[in-house]
Amino acid sequence: MIRGGDIVKGSCLLQNGQPYLVVEREFHTPGKGTAIARVKMKGIKDGNVLTLTIPTQQEVEDAQVDYQTCQFQYADQESYHFMDTDSYEQYEITMKGMEDKKFYLKEGESYELTFWEGTVIDIQIPYKVVFTVAESENYVRGDTVSGATKPIITDTGLTVRVPLFIKQGEKIRVNTETNEYVERVND
Repeated sequence: MIRGGDIVKGSCLLQNGQPYLVVEREFHTPGKGTAIARVKMKGIKDGNVLTLTIPTQQEVEDAQVDYQTCQFQYADQESYHFMDTDSYEQYEITMKGMEDKKFYLKEGESYELTFWEGTVIDIQIPYKVVFTVAESENYVRGDTVSGATKPIITDTGLTVRVPLFIKQGEKIRVNTETNEYVERVND
């Protein structure tokens, strides 16, 4: 059991005997009464979306999940392919419902996989990821007012808005939850 106040994005909850992955969570404190957590969950088996309002002190049933760090090998048209570097066991994970993760996965990098009853249900993407700028237009200093941004494309195909001074070949850090530029990375 898990309290409503302890639910975070990525938590796995059971509703009607089915596992759901928390994709959004926000807390709300009304003027009177107890705080509540508004939780948006996605069904792991069927993909249905469920929204619940849970008082922070109320307990809900959580799904017992396991975590394992695996190396991302490659992606094809339908699946992601991972390997456990200790046992060399291969995992093929269907892209259905996880299409947006392809822009954050890099070959050879390790990611934490979430397992429920022996099946991979989620790929944990780090909060911030470093990318190399693959495509960028050059702007001349003074073209626009301060705070201006431009779109770039990273080495994985992700499009991000960055400040005008970022050039092709440079490395940048991106917040994976908001898909926003954080900072330039110097090696």
